[in-house]
Amino acid sequence: MLSQTVEYALRAMSSLAYRPSELVPTPELAEITKVPSNYLAKVLQTLAGADLIVGRRGVGGGYRLARPPEEINLLEVVNAVSPVERITTCPLGLENHGSSLCPLHKRMDEAARLVIELFGSTTLADIVSGEGTPQLPLCNEKMTQQIRIDLSRG
Repeated sequence: MLSQTVEYALRAMSSLAYRPSELVPTPELAEITKVPSNYLAKVLQTLAGADLIVGRRGVGGGYRLARPPEEINLLEVVNAVSPVERITTCPLGLENHGSSLCPLHKRMDEAARLVIELFGSTTLADIVSGEGTPQLPLCNEKMTQQIRIDLSRG
């Protein structure tokens, strides 16, 4: 249901949420998220265009969140890349359907509604924090080690 680009955007934003005030270089973010660097650069530009992240070029540059993780919900990230839309009229344009959806399109609309509801009520902070130990958004040993180092610093 969600495109690979959306997944890449969610991986990048979740990773940045662990270091919200730090500029993370694109190559490092690509390594952490397992996203090809050139593709990730395009995704990051899209996220920057949606004012979800800010970037700085050059030495010491990179990307960071534009707002605190608790102020960015997953739906904003998804919609920046590939908006989730409800189905309000027959996608086939059948006049006899009007606003009455067939069983298939009703289910598809319900799925979209649930995604909108769940992602709209889930922030990046929810993704990176958990009861007791951090809940890692990615299965990545380097990221796990970095987070342990950051947590030990206090």
